[in-house]
Amino acid sequence: MKNTFGSSIALTLFGESHGDMIGAVLDGLAPGIAVDEAYIAQQLLLRRPQGKTSTARQEPDPFQIVSGVYQGRTTGTPVCILIPNLNVKSADYTDLGDLARPGHADLTARFKYHGFEDRRGGGHFSGRLTAPLVAAGSIILAALKNKGIVIGTHIKKCAGIEDRDFCDLQTDISLLNQKSFAVLDGDKENEMVHAIEAAAAEKNSVGGILETAVTGLPAGIGEPWFDTLEGVLAHALFSIPAVKGVEFGAGFGFSDLTGKDANDIFCNKEGSLVSLTNQNGGVNGGISNGMPLMFRCAVKPTPSIGLPQQTIDMETGENATIEIKGRHDPAIVHRARVVVDSIAALVLGDQLALRYGTDWLGGNQ
Repeated sequence: MKNTFGSSIALTLFGESHGDMIGAVLDGLAPGIAVDEAYIAQQLLLRRPQGKTSTARQEPDPFQIVSGVYQGRTTGTPVCILIPNLNVKSADYTDLGDLARPGHADLTARFKYHGFEDRRGGGHFSGRLTAPLVAAGSIILAALKNKGIVIGTHIKKCAGIEDRDFCDLQTDISLLNQKSFAVLDGDKENEMVHAIEAAAAEKNSVGGILETAVTGLPAGIGEPWFDTLEGVLAHALFSIPAVKGVEFGAGFGFSDLTGKDANDIFCNKEGSLVSLTNQNGGVNGGISNGMPLMFRCAVKPTPSIGLPQQTIDMETGENATIEIKGRHDPAIVHRARVVVDSIAALVLGDQLALRYGTDWLGGNQ
């Protein structure tokens, strides 16, 4: 079982949705990185459920950093973050018996762990474990910002409703990072919220697309072939529950372009090498080219819905019908955006440390 990601900077996640604690260990951080617990709490708040568009499970996430930080700065040794689970209702899952929830990992977990897995709330597969991921990622997000590298994600689409495109990246990213519902067009935000609430009223759920921009990333980050910047990022992004698609730049849109339209034309602009367009999303040959890094993630509808669905009994193998009770999100896309930011920060921090050395991220603090 592998729950660790990263080479120079490595993140390990542990715990289960209804266990006593969930947490993360972040190893390989340079000494001297500032750790702002108020900022970590703010990022966790962005992941937390909000109103009728989210689950009724309210977890305050009172995290505790138990190692690797002294007097507000990293020591260079592993940082361990613990978050207690305080609001669990395991009976909601006991009542399901051995019925496999469609769209969940219940059946595949049974195949892998032979019935010894903790199924309550999805156990180790639960999106609940994105809380310590966000807490750990917040430390690197702040360190990257100190180096002039900023990350922002907006809800490009939800329930078929589209937000406007990025325009002025710096301004838009700053706006997004202050919003609990990360949409650039306020009118589209209202439409999306109404659509999510309508799905909830029907005991159903909706999905969406998250679009991320990273500015300030230097050229030359990543490797050709098997450790391309896109490949490593996609590897990490697919670890986020509900992410089922990742594309960079024009992505699948390249299939409708000609080479003339698809190629980014390079030029010298005031002494800097740039491209006039950014169809490739800031990456050529698996390596950053100095343009903004751009990618999108497809987020599926939350699989826990209250409508009757066909399934099987994992113990008897018989066909059955399931109606999922309890507290579930009618959409996860708005809560997942801060998780995407955190994953991107972890990957980029790791890639930058591999390129420039482990102390680079801690410099000029």
